[in-house]
Amino acid sequence: MADRFFVETAPPVPGEVVITGPDAHHMTAVRRFVAGDRVTLFCGDGHEYAAEVVGVGKKSVTLTVVGATAVDREPPFPVVVASALPKGDRADYLVEKLVEVGATRFIPLATTRSVVVPKEAKTGKFARAVIEASKQCGRNRLMTVDPPKPWAVLLGMADWPAARFVLHTAGAVPASTIRREELLGGVAFAVGPEGGFTADEVAAAVAAGWRPLNFGPRVLRVETAAVVAASWATAQ
Repeated sequence: MADRFFVETAPPVPGEVVITGPDAHHMTAVRRFVAGDRVTLFCGDGHEYAAEVVGVGKKSVTLTVVGATAVDREPPFPVVVASALPKGDRADYLVEKLVEVGATRFIPLATTRSVVVPKEAKTGKFARAVIEASKQCGRNRLMTVDPPKPWAVLLGMADWPAARFVLHTAGAVPASTIRREELLGGVAFAVGPEGGFTADEVAAAVAAGWRPLNFGPRVLRVETAAVVAASWATAQ
């Protein structure tokens, strides 16, 4: 796979596009591209744009787009993950791996036992992590990142797929019993914090149409549970 770089808007085909910021720095200072080098651009619209470097400045790179190809590496249905945030850089790991395994939407979650209180300012950092992970894994559509949601607000949202699961250990059905046909309209997972969801939170989820689900007898870390759930869905 050719070197991939992100542009904010769809470049003209054919036409000229100028890259600035972190990607320009990477192209000039790290990869040391020169005129004539070929790269691939993407902007989140589902296409890859073949481009050739025509000029390199101190803080910008000018390229000519020579063609566009629709390349679909998305799952066949939406995969939504609403998760409490783990501590430290494990939150960045969570976002990165969700992109790699194919999750289409991520919602930072605030619950009763949350160790990390998600802040809206954090979503900007997550957005950059989504771009970087998409560059690496070849996705041409970006996983969306919602502003943080409290548990009660999340349960009251209307735009959920029919298949929605709250990850829980007690009284939950094994993932192995869920048929692929149940997921084809989309699937959503809710992942609790290190201390898990409270009994009241699980009861509220069940009342709102969510089903308790588990992935085996072992207790998984927050980020592990979220990535396992999304991987299981996209592998169906």
